[in-house]
Amino acid sequence: MRKLGRFLPAATWLPGYSLSVLHKDLLAALIVTIMLIPQSLAYALLAGLPAEVGLYASMAPLVAYALFGSSRTLSVGPVAVASLMSAAALSQVAAQNTADYLLAAMLLAFLSGLFLLLLGILRLGFLANFLSHPVISGFITASGILIAFSQLKHLMGVTAHGDNLPELAESMFAGLAQTNVYSLLIGFAVVLFLFWSRKGAVSLLQRFSLSKNAAALLVKAAPVVGVIATILLASGFGLEGKGVKLVGEIPSGLPQFMWPNFSLELVRQLAVPAIMISIIGYVESISVGKTLGAKRRQKIDLNQELIGLGSANIASGVSGGFPVTGGFSRSVVNFDAGAETQMASIFTAVGIALAAMFLTPFLYYLPKATLAATIIVAVLSLVDFSILKKTWHYSPSDFFAVLTTIVVTLLFGVEIGVSCGVLASIVLFLYRTSKPHIAEVGLVEGTEHFRNIQRHQVRTLPQILTIRVDESLMFSNAAFLEERIYGDIAATPEVRHVILMCSAINEIDWSALESLEAINEQLQASGICFHLSEVKGPVMDSLARCGFLDELSGKVYFTQYQAFTALREQLDGCPP
Repeated sequence: MRKLGRFLPAATWLPGYSLSVLHKDLLAALIVTIMLIPQSLAYALLAGLPAEVGLYASMAPLVAYALFGSSRTLSVGPVAVASLMSAAALSQVAAQNTADYLLAAMLLAFLSGLFLLLLGILRLGFLANFLSHPVISGFITASGILIAFSQLKHLMGVTAHGDNLPELAESMFAGLAQTNVYSLLIGFAVVLFLFWSRKGAVSLLQRFSLSKNAAALLVKAAPVVGVIATILLASGFGLEGKGVKLVGEIPSGLPQFMWPNFSLELVRQLAVPAIMISIIGYVESISVGKTLGAKRRQKIDLNQELIGLGSANIASGVSGGFPVTGGFSRSVVNFDAGAETQMASIFTAVGIALAAMFLTPFLYYLPKATLAATIIVAVLSLVDFSILKKTWHYSPSDFFAVLTTIVVTLLFGVEIGVSCGVLASIVLFLYRTSKPHIAEVGLVEGTEHFRNIQRHQVRTLPQILTIRVDESLMFSNAAFLEERIYGDIAATPEVRHVILMCSAINEIDWSALESLEAINEQLQASGICFHLSEVKGPVMDSLARCGFLDELSGKVYFTQYQAFTALREQLDGCPP
């Protein structure tokens, strides 16, 4: 069973499934289903798809992730950022409200799933660690602004288009005169209600003897209250005849399973957007999954998450859906509602299926302004400008990377923005590894410890230069180490011994090895001995295998204190 659990995580919790866990999962599923219905409709609208597609993307994907995902409480489905990125990609290959647009959405989800699945099979989950979290936060902040701004057209009841802030602003300004007052009032009222419900409703419900946790969970259903109220309002006062745009007829029933259209040209056009959506979705899901898993001491398997999310997207692609990923708000609600296993997600999928079969006729009179208001309130929580202040004080390089990502995303759209974010993450990584912290160290009197001479009162000898590198040595920083050593020697002609303190060096690649060989030869030609201290076992093995230790002009010392003491004794010609 343990071996099966490596490939099918559901096998680890299904055998011990009990009635008490069933009750918890059912309650969580009920709450998430109520929350997910308006969300799925709204995010389909955001992606430029018919409302029912949001429901389709909230059925089969949930079951697929429940079987193959490693998190027991992550809730998968349509999310704001992935929906916006989908809209940006799909608008380049097909016109909205056409069959080709829907088929392209299915293919986009399938390609995204295929990419994630391939990474999972190849055990490449560690690649997510190369994406800078501040940069991703900057991208999500900019995307939240774009999403909220793009939904203003539905609040105003006007036609507008654009993939970036300038285009959206210009388009909406041009249609300002056609603003529908009724749509604006409905949307504005729902926005105010949803914002109020987050704080005011909890206090109100507590007056009716509800606990704070129960009240907080019940408040998550506030969007449903907005949906019901505005449906009654639109149908009762005939707002369709007054220009208020409604969701309209939504086909009842379950999605039909079919293969996407694998046109080579379409695959070529959607391949890169699918990869971008996969990367952002995966990073977002991992972040949520780790946070929730830590609260219950449950481990999240990075590679299995790739397989779980890949399976969910493939399931979405063959069931009439669009790209999905783990949603923060839904997952937190699922967790807080007491979900113990992914059976809660399967029950949620069943709840959405029942809604698709029996509730869709009642959604005809749902104003699009209501869904837009739901999206605006949801995505504004993603906007976090504090990341700019935090990075400015902590790391200017991170600040400029975040700022660049935000500005590029707002001005040029999500595709260029996410590309810029990924590029910024890689550049930051290479920049930091190319210029590691290198310090000259000296002996702290009365101890055997060596510290940076710029920060501590230490003892040094002009004939002995000790350099500590606080990073593994690789192709990107090897030349930097050479320049530092040669520069220090030029500044101190008395140097007769150079010790490279290797306590923080975990690996030395071939390029760095060649640099060490060059340093050794150069120092030896100048009459200077090159020594190593505190070399870790795996690094020592590598240096021994390649014969570097045989060519070393000096010695390898177990500790830096032993190296300093031995060389000082050698220079003095007597015991210290």
